[in-house]
Amino acid sequence: MEFGSAFSLPFKDSDWFKKMILNGLIMLIPVIGGMVLFGWALEIARRTLKDEPYPPLPDLDFGGQLAKGFQGFIISLVYALPIIILSIPIQIVPFLGSALELDADTLNYAVIAVSVCCGGINLIYAILMGFMLPAALGRFLDLGSMGAAFKIGEVFSLVRAAPVAFLLVIIGNLVAGIISSLGTIVCIVGVLITAPFAMAIMGNLYGQAYKQAALAKR
Repeated sequence: MEFGSAFSLPFKDSDWFKKMILNGLIMLIPVIGGMVLFGWALEIARRTLKDEPYPPLPDLDFGGQLAKGFQGFIISLVYALPIIILSIPIQIVPFLGSALELDADTLNYAVIAVSVCCGGINLIYAILMGFMLPAALGRFLDLGSMGAAFKIGEVFSLVRAAPVAFLLVIIGNLVAGIISSLGTIVCIVGVLITAPFAMAIMGNLYGQAYKQAALAKR
């Protein structure tokens, strides 16, 4: 897996600035803009895992990228459901304790116990999801079916075939997140470039990891 290439490949497109700034501006559209940008990143992942010519970066395809981004969002949401569900008890315990008129110490102990229990499980699952979600999205892009992303056995077998590749995806996403945030810290306008750049990194790493795992399974 060529980890460093994910950070340099976008700049090999002669129109990289125009394509990134365009996606950055579209990102400003509430909700829809984020899905279009996600769809653009998924198209990069698809081209990478399919060994299609890359760069150049994908041109803007608003409708197509919106549809792909929405599908990717649904897949991500389903995988995140356990985290969402386990977060509910942490939120409702204080209200439940107040309704039952528990004393302050008992309520504090209850809140701590539930937070540690649910928070610990959430942390473990979040790490697992960090490995499995790129594989699930890779299956979706490779096979063109959302259902393929939810075949947990197949998704897990991909992760098991190339765990280091998916670990590098997690690391790459962390680095990309830092890069994206720099655009806001240094200059708010800069995020119009750094956010699409971070998504391009993510897309390339997703594609590389899936391709390596698929080859390792053969």
